Amino acid sequence: MPMGYTQPLYILPFDHRASFVSGMFGWSGALNPTQTAQITAAKRVIYDGFAAAVAGGIGKEEAGILVDAHFGAEILRDARHCEIITCVPAEKSGQDEFDFEFGDEFARHIQEFAPTFCKVLVRYNPEGDAGVNRRQASRLRRLSEYLSSGPSRFMFELLVPATPMQLEVLGGDIKTFDGEVRPVLMLRAISELQDAGVEADVWKVEGLDTLGDCERIVAMARRGGRANVGCIVLGRGENEQHVRAWLATAAGVPGFIGFAVGRTTFWEPLVALRDKKITREAAVAEISRRYRQWVDVFEQAKAAT
Repeated sequence: MPMGYTQPLYILPFDHRASFVSGMFGWSGALNPTQTAQITAAKRVIYDGFAAAVAGGIGKEEAGILVDAHFGAEILRDARHCEIITCVPAEKSGQDEFDFEFGDEFARHIQEFAPTFCKVLVRYNPEGDAGVNRRQASRLRRLSEYLSSGPSRFMFELLVPATPMQLEVLGGDIKTFDGEVRPVLMLRAISELQDAGVEADVWKVEGLDTLGDCERIVAMARRGGRANVGCIVLGRGENEQHVRAWLATAAGVPGFIGFAVGRTTFWEPLVALRDKKITREAAVAEISRRYRQWVDVFEQAKAAT
């Protein structure tokens, strides 16, 4: 059984790699040193925004970052020195099927940074390609077994994209899929992965619209002796209104311990900085404000229950 994690967990994720390179800067192919340095500098802006929020009063025992080692190695080292919660991704970026970024060397990479959490992003639809799901589950079990005896805990980011057939049945109505179909598929995905030997300490899941769906996710994550497993809400790059609603709903359910909201926090300020519409200081301040906002929304909703 996993150790689990029950403390509040407020993560600012900026481990985006392929999407960051192409979406933020419009680049493709191998990066030159100047481009790499530009991305590293942009991620430092995000980290400085996070650090400003911590300096402003968010507890270090609750606040954390999720950043890749390729562009954020120095950030990870600084955060660890400052006793900040750190999360490091293990997956290859931009792939539909999970695989290890460093292949069979994944353990050495985790040991190098000794993060609080090792995180994977996995697209897993129980009604999707059965062969893909089996291969993913096999690799993930290997990681789960490795992490069960090490200092880093296992954070599992579950995405359940609609299959073409599922959307066809709904006439292409993605809103109905999100609200009515995905929550059921999420439960099946967690169940199947657990049965395959994949034991997450924290499940990072897409936002849910109802208390009932949040309660069912927690019950599934904690079934069969997994009483200390935690759940957090991801932002999915949605607008502020959506993120606020998801956080407020989840906060009312014991077992949901926090969030991981990335692009909604940093994307617009970074674009404005890239386009020289705001200063670096202003970008840092805005990222800090947005991150602080999510903490406030979650904690106020939790206190109201």
